[in-house]
Amino acid sequence: MLGEMTVFLLRTVFGILTFLLVLRFLMQWTRTSFQNQLGQMTMVLTDFMVKPARKLIRPVRQWDMSTLLLAFLMQLVLFALLSLLTGLGAAPVLWVWQAIFGVLEQIVDVFFYAILLMAILSWVNPYSPIYAVLNQLTAPILEPLRRVLPQIQGFDFSALVALILLQMISRIVLPGLAASVF
Repeated sequence: MLGEMTVFLLRTVFGILTFLLVLRFLMQWTRTSFQNQLGQMTMVLTDFMVKPARKLIRPVRQWDMSTLLLAFLMQLVLFALLSLLTGLGAAPVLWVWQAIFGVLEQIVDVFFYAILLMAILSWVNPYSPIYAVLNQLTAPILEPLRRVLPQIQGFDFSALVALILLQMISRIVLPGLAASVF
């Protein structure tokens, strides 16, 4: 039981840190303003890692490689610790592979939760300050869908379609790709 609790806590802590790093990376990539509560919280919770890493790793165009690398390292350390704790002794190559797919899953999760929250806010309080932030963050996913999907009687179904596609990627595509290599 103690081992299960340890595994749960490791997955939770490293998962939250990876999520925040991916959120910061995506906010920078989409040029989402950090002058809001979500942006400020993300910066405060990740600055202790990102600021020192930025001294070593420079951005490549609009890609903040230090933040993305830190997210990858969080996942790599997680899978290494889990491998050592569970006694499965997976090869370090497998840790790298799992870390890559862990970051990809977190990217999908950030978009999923942002779109879900945006959809809920559009019904409850579309004038909320966080709505504009979420709209900027999710634009790379929703804008192409909005160009393809027509509005039906004023209803925008792009968020629903995006949520379905993101779930398909998260539950079928990524696990299938991850399993296909090993």
